[in-house]
Amino acid sequence: MVDENVLRDKAKEILSSGEVRRLIGWKRGTYGYEAAPCVITDASQADDLIFDATCVQNPASFITLEEKLPVPRGQQPDTRKIAVMVKGCDSRAVVQHLVEKAYIRDDVVILGIPCRGVIDRRKAEKIFGEAPQPVLAVAEKDGVVIRVNGEEKKVSREEILADKCLRCRYPNPVISDYPLGDEVEKWADDDFSDVSEFEKESPEEKWAFWEEEFSKCIRCYACRNVCPMCYCVECIVTKLKPQWTRRSTDLSENTVYHIQRAWHLAGRCIECMECQRVCPMDIPIMTLNRKLTKDVKELFDYEPGVDAEAQPLLASYNPQDPEEYIM
Repeated sequence: MVDENVLRDKAKEILSSGEVRRLIGWKRGTYGYEAAPCVITDASQADDLIFDATCVQNPASFITLEEKLPVPRGQQPDTRKIAVMVKGCDSRAVVQHLVEKAYIRDDVVILGIPCRGVIDRRKAEKIFGEAPQPVLAVAEKDGVVIRVNGEEKKVSREEILADKCLRCRYPNPVISDYPLGDEVEKWADDDFSDVSEFEKESPEEKWAFWEEEFSKCIRCYACRNVCPMCYCVECIVTKLKPQWTRRSTDLSENTVYHIQRAWHLAGRCIECMECQRVCPMDIPIMTLNRKLTKDVKELFDYEPGVDAEAQPLLASYNPQDPEEYIM
């Protein structure tokens, strides 16, 4: 794990260099089981930066969200770099951005942080109840030490870490300019057993499951807004001319929205689970995403967000492809 003093010193050095206009990372929140994402622009703010098991959010989501304001006459736009702190899953989002040319490599400075996992707010609340004060949590090899409501306890990884962390294949950043901390061992290989179990169900059982889940959707678009790979300037689901998806929250339109979004992420989802984390209705969105991730890996031997020199899956063409799926 990273020493926060080392992290802050590096952040001060980067911001003081004059080559970076802002740094995206985490700071202690005001309450609860999650830290707060933050953007700092001055070295004096670096002492607010933290990293522990409450740093759940994917800061790579913010890189593509920068508002491009008109530049006053006589002034030039600020083209300096953006620095970003990333865990393993966050770094995969940066790599996929580079693959898709959302920005170029020279635009970003990456502070890579090895991660032993982040806590799941919903799991923590079941164990400890609500937390009116900021929580401190440190993931160790054999468990998570958490200080909540004035008490310090240690719980097992399985009890409190996010599901993505229990099957994480990339706990260490896959791309980094400044690696901070010693690399950590991955917890387990991902065999997609959860997807395989779901695949065994009959079509009727699958539809009954999704009918119940999709009917809960309130179309708040939180899943889309938080996703690091949903960075289109204009999203097709809110486009009016032409209108591909109606905004009503009936089962039919909700189904179209979620399937449409899942297909849009095929070969692009980096499994950070931010969509499912922020869903106010607890819809298991990642079940859809992971099904497509599994299919893409098996059919095309492709894994997004691990090779910045790779081609996007749907931009690749092999003339020798047998296309056996075509009748």
